[in-house]
Amino acid sequence: MLRRQYFLYIFSFVVVILLSCKLMPKEEEKKATAATAAKLIDGHPDWIMQGNIYEVNVRQYTPEGTFKSFEKHLDRLKEMGVQTLWFMPINPIGKVDRKGVMGSYYAVSDYTTINPEFGTLDDWKAFVEHAHKMGFKVIIDWVPNHTSADHVWLTTHPRFFKDSLGKAAIPFDWTDTRQLDYTNTEMQDSMIASMKYWVTNTAIDGFRCDVAWNVPGTFWSRCISELKKINPSLFMLAEGDKPYLHPSGFDATYPWEMFHMMVKVAKGERPAFALDSIKNRFDTLYPANGLLLYFTSNHDENSWNKADYGTMPGPIHAPFAVFTQTMYHSIPLIYSGQEEPVLDSISFFYKDTIIFNHLSRAKFYKALLDLRKNNPALAANASFRKVHAGDDKAVYAYVREAGDKKVFVILNLSPGEQTIKVTDTSLHGEPYNLFMYTKEPLKDTEWKIEPWGYVVYVY
Repeated sequence: MLRRQYFLYIFSFVVVILLSCKLMPKEEEKKATAATAAKLIDGHPDWIMQGNIYEVNVRQYTPEGTFKSFEKHLDRLKEMGVQTLWFMPINPIGKVDRKGVMGSYYAVSDYTTINPEFGTLDDWKAFVEHAHKMGFKVIIDWVPNHTSADHVWLTTHPRFFKDSLGKAAIPFDWTDTRQLDYTNTEMQDSMIASMKYWVTNTAIDGFRCDVAWNVPGTFWSRCISELKKINPSLFMLAEGDKPYLHPSGFDATYPWEMFHMMVKVAKGERPAFALDSIKNRFDTLYPANGLLLYFTSNHDENSWNKADYGTMPGPIHAPFAVFTQTMYHSIPLIYSGQEEPVLDSISFFYKDTIIFNHLSRAKFYKALLDLRKNNPALAANASFRKVHAGDDKAVYAYVREAGDKKVFVILNLSPGEQTIKVTDTSLHGEPYNLFMYTKEPLKDTEWKIEPWGYVVYVY
């Protein structure tokens, strides 16, 4: 009898253990799924929806050009309202066929080491940890389309590169680089492993992927899926505007067409309402939850095309900057030195230190960045409604709304004074004027807005 009871006890114990083994993974899976869902909004990391990006040109940011020296600017950037720091490539730069004295950031010679000009891997890890403690997010620039002309893979894995003759090809006119072959699955495996290295070992929050438009969507789908298994809240930004990039897993892409249209409007070549044609095109081509990186300058446009000191010079810059900061589906970008502002191109291949003396645009950007952070009406997924407030050839006005929050933007995208009249009664009242720091009456009466003027009303 005792033996039988003992047997039943052991049997029951084993059954409980086996059931637990079967049930626990499902319970854990449910918890993991819930945790993942809690961090996402419309399929994107929740932190980016009212966030922003500041592009860091490490080489030129300080005389030393190092992570440690840049770190001294964190307090200032935090005060300005910067949330996400995008570092241009932090990998070593190739020496073969190098352009200029210092070479291009985008001619990477090793995917899993640090450019010694900037510091050490320990310096980078310490920086990321410090930035995280201050509330920043950190993403790095990744160059998957090509390598330098002396990348380690050219020696260890020459099959990762080929052209029609079986040799390493030079993409476009980028003579300091060599094209990677994405038909080679081993190369794809190695690329994904290299990206995982930075997520796992340095706790970065995402990637900005250079020339993403020239890499197959099948690779991106697999790559991003594997990366987000490590960190579901990883943010993925594609340099490119091809529609396949969004369904391939990217959170955001580059709205190049919108930027180019902004430049045309700034030059007087197109009317303000021409921006609508681009917006409507985006609405048609991209998924409803697709995010876009809006900017008036970045490292490419600054170095090669004089943005924004030449494309939108002087007072012309302001209304377009407001547009990038308040548009729907947008993630606004500020490039190193725009808050100064730097009124010249920043050299790409030579040392050209940014001098921060006046920071005359910092207060302007802070007002916009803080409003975006604190007001859900400027979240990337908040609604957008165009408003007629004047001559549509010159005046571009719209409302962003979320719940009971509302932001009304009026932009004069012309060199002439314009007459404003708001007939939409839902916008009447005493909203707060963001840049006048006071409430003011808004009703069905006419008033004037100066050339290149801008008003942001908060309800």
